[in-house]
Amino acid sequence: MTALYDVAAIGNAIVDVIAQCDDAFLDAQGLVKGSMALIDTARASSLYDAMAAGIEASGGSAANTLAGVASFGGKAAFIGKVADDQLGRVFTHDMRAIGGIFTTPPLAEGPATAQCLINVTPDAQRTMSTYLGACVELTAADVDQAIIEGAQYAYLEGYLFDPLEARRAFAKAAALSHGAGRKIAITLSDSFVVERHREALLGFVETQCDIVFANASEVCALFQTDDFDAAVKELSKRVEIAAVTRSEKGSVVASGEHFHEISAFPVEKVVDTTGAGDQYAAGFLYGLSQGRSLADCGKLGSLAAAEVIAHYGPRPQVKLRDLAAQNGL
Repeated sequence: MTALYDVAAIGNAIVDVIAQCDDAFLDAQGLVKGSMALIDTARASSLYDAMAAGIEASGGSAANTLAGVASFGGKAAFIGKVADDQLGRVFTHDMRAIGGIFTTPPLAEGPATAQCLINVTPDAQRTMSTYLGACVELTAADVDQAIIEGAQYAYLEGYLFDPLEARRAFAKAAALSHGAGRKIAITLSDSFVVERHREALLGFVETQCDIVFANASEVCALFQTDDFDAAVKELSKRVEIAAVTRSEKGSVVASGEHFHEISAFPVEKVVDTTGAGDQYAAGFLYGLSQGRSLADCGKLGSLAAAEVIAHYGPRPQVKLRDLAAQNGL
């Protein structure tokens, strides 16, 4: 069956606020450098007031990935929950402006649209404080059967593994995708997510997922080891494809007994690492949707990650399709 979409994603619909800071600011605010912490409405308000002037842009891990897929020229659809408020309308506009399909009904009552307050230190490390708001109201009823069955790859955002209702949405998506002969991919998102839900997450990966994206700390947390190579091998035994990033060391793509080491693309200056993993997944999934080799998929992922870390913000600022062509990809 011909696919309507290259990638359909289920994730948190978030508007990012990104500002520069120093380590002293993180210490003063009690923030753990390089981490993602969930916060409530009151904390979101106080932290926002304390932050330096910044930029606001639609974000959310899986939504960022779809922005990358669309920048490569792929067909993308998003499922996620916003509120019927100003930020919700901003998010909806931005998703549609990149060419993505976004039809999830907004939340009429209840919490506001989610926001992620991102403080970036001079070494380009980003520390995220996230108010999930309307995101946690996503349910299995929001999973559009036509979208999931019509996508070559359904991509699930690990951050959404926290709410029980979202897990039910994931299970529904996996059943629909596999029932239509499609593939399910998941990103582990954060080592803290892995540590909170290791047993359930590993069970879901083993039984429902074909492709897993992770970084070094996440895959090691999943198997409770400091041995990166051993962790990647364990993951490769459980899924069809494991794509694991490791910052400036590039990435490792494992499929069965085959392992590909992918170099990182050179970057003149790393400005902001926000969205690096999201864009790696974008390049990789786009490559898969076009029938490219696993090595080429990894290279496309590395290229997209290199573009996004060279500027502030989690989404591409140039057409990734043109950038790929310029680099012979």
